[in-house]
Amino acid sequence: MHATAEETVQARLILSAHRSVRLRVTLSYRPEDPLAVRMGFPAEFSLDDPVDGCPESDDIVWVFARRLLAAGLEVPSGIGDVHVRPALGRRTLVELRAPEGTAMVQFDTADLRRFLWRSRLLVPEGEEHLHLDADRALAQLLG
Repeated sequence: MHATAEETVQARLILSAHRSVRLRVTLSYRPEDPLAVRMGFPAEFSLDDPVDGCPESDDIVWVFARRLLAAGLEVPSGIGDVHVRPALGRRTLVELRAPEGTAMVQFDTADLRRFLWRSRLLVPEGEEHLHLDADRALAQLLG
């Protein structure tokens, strides 16, 4: 069993220029998936319609590159569905784009830095290739 880095932090979902709501976000990193980080959001913040038989307590999880999160703390980064950029007052904005809409989530940069530091204790930056299991990844891809 591999160790993981997991941390629950408070963030703000930006609703408009003058409105936001607090939410908890679970950040996680798994050495067996060394290039990725995960952000888990409470299901009540989903734009999807509820699925029958699916517990409402299931988090919505976004998976994206650890390198993207780290770069976005310093300069605007990302293409596609996930963008990360510094914001005023030691904050970081994470923009998540889906067909249902776009969500802007604001984090304390210190929380994200602490999480990244913990992930690097498990797998140092530049050593991710030592933890990749190409056979398992190919099997998952081919399903």
